[in-house]
Amino acid sequence: MKTLREQTDAKIAAGRNAKPDFMKGVDDIIEKAKAFEEGKNACKVGEKAPNFELPNPDGKLISLDTLLNNGPLVVTFYRGDWCPYCNLQLRALQARLSEIHDLGATLVAISPQVPDGSLTKSEISEMDFTVLSDQDAKVATQFGVAWEVPEFLAEHMRVDRNLDLEKINNGNGNVLPIPATFIVGKDGTVKWNYVNVDYRTRSEPEEIIEALKKLS
Repeated sequence: MKTLREQTDAKIAAGRNAKPDFMKGVDDIIEKAKAFEEGKNACKVGEKAPNFELPNPDGKLISLDTLLNNGPLVVTFYRGDWCPYCNLQLRALQARLSEIHDLGATLVAISPQVPDGSLTKSEISEMDFTVLSDQDAKVATQFGVAWEVPEFLAEHMRVDRNLDLEKINNGNGNVLPIPATFIVGKDGTVKWNYVNVDYRTRSEPEEIIEALKKLS
């Protein structure tokens, strides 16, 4: 079975082959974001994780405190079910979910996507972990991983992908989370994190599992 990095590298390579100019534009944006240290204020290991209360696809409010009652929590921010890299990542996590559970942990995935019929019918919503909606990116901001989408990417989503982010995210059309992952211990502090402004690069499930093993 291919690692998540191998899968995302293959998708990047396919993108470079199909749309070299676009991918060059993405490279330039990512380099600029890194130069400005986007994500540098993300929650660090040892810091208290911000508490939150967000709706699931059924509209039920779920809080961090409630999730931590079950043990350590893996919190992963993703852009939406329209993002192919997010789908690769979450499928990879789903494949290792039993191992995460065996280590006493729970997985929750957070995106700005509105919790309506479109989300409940998506592939992500059918996975066996909690999906929450952070429509105004407030929680992403609290975790330090909110990113204002550059116009180059926003135009690509509108024109090439025919995506209406304002509709998908119920009014929020220009702020998406950096696809970051945090492990929050039962005491509410961040025990491990992965933050990379390059949305094409994600933490490996194996890295998350190894971090959870150290906690247990």
